[in-house]
Amino acid sequence: MLIETSPLRIALFGAGRMGKIHAQNLAFHSGVELACVVDSDGEAAARLAQAHGVAAWLEDAVFSDIGIAAVVIASAAVSHPHLIRRALASGKAIFCEKPLARDYETVASLAAEVETARVPFLLGFNRRFDPDFAALAARVHSGEIGKPELLVLTSRDPAPPPIDYVRLAGGILRETTIHDIDVARWITGEEPVSVQAAGSALADPEMAQAGLIDTVSLTLTMRSGALVSINNSWRAIYGYDQRVEVLGPAGMLQVANKTRHGVIRTDASGMTSANPEHFFLERYADAYRLELDAFIVALRSGGVRHSWSQRRYAGAFNSTGCGGIHSYGFRGDTWLMMMRKDTQ
Repeated sequence: MLIETSPLRIALFGAGRMGKIHAQNLAFHSGVELACVVDSDGEAAARLAQAHGVAAWLEDAVFSDIGIAAVVIASAAVSHPHLIRRALASGKAIFCEKPLARDYETVASLAAEVETARVPFLLGFNRRFDPDFAALAARVHSGEIGKPELLVLTSRDPAPPPIDYVRLAGGILRETTIHDIDVARWITGEEPVSVQAAGSALADPEMAQAGLIDTVSLTLTMRSGALVSINNSWRAIYGYDQRVEVLGPAGMLQVANKTRHGVIRTDASGMTSANPEHFFLERYADAYRLELDAFIVALRSGGVRHSWSQRRYAGAFNSTGCGGIHSYGFRGDTWLMMMRKDTQ
């Protein structure tokens, strides 16, 4: 049990974009103390640590310090398995950004290790904590529109990430699509029994040269027969496009884009409103804060470990590497994917 009144000391791994978000939220949370920042880039770690009045540490120092209650892992995806295993071995609670790992076998192994270690664990599927997404999910689950029959999930970035980052992260499926698959499972309360997907490299010539994709369309068939249509792109010049539509027999529920301001102009030529938020940093600021708060509250209550964490890291089985994928590859300029039937 981790019931305490003094602030929980938490070590942060990662000094990049995600690390900066979590550092800010940790620094301003009354229930924790940001103890240190760790990154393979020592200069980046030192800069972020200094910005929040703490020190940059080496990895070994974190796992040998019994005063560190938990770790937040926001480093490169390739480092996640190693850091998770070190945290498990030292008995520290874990908040880890997605993906759990870049291949299905490692995901399955890590999930089993977390179960065995019985260490509090949260995988960062932040849409579950976004107020609008959570309100929509609650209304669907209440039966307001009946059982979902069709979901349309749109996630489009304003521009592709740097190609070197994409290589480390594992591509658009692990960076973007992973969230929509998790949202589909969460809203419907079901697992997919089949997945059909196609993708192309349209937004960035470097992606095509590297054999990567930046534009994706998926159709998931859920156990009930409900269909989920997911579309992702890394080139939406108008902003960060994040929309959800759920159709049921009694109507439809939607989450629209959050715009940069709420002013709408109407004149003889029509109506003009602001573009969507620029990027995920702005759109999901509340979600990042609320998911971290949920992690800290769970640690402080000494409460639910597996029912609290399992749904979130279980999502990695159907998302990281698109768990259950039997085959994938290029046919001409198109990427194709099918899910194994034995994942039912």
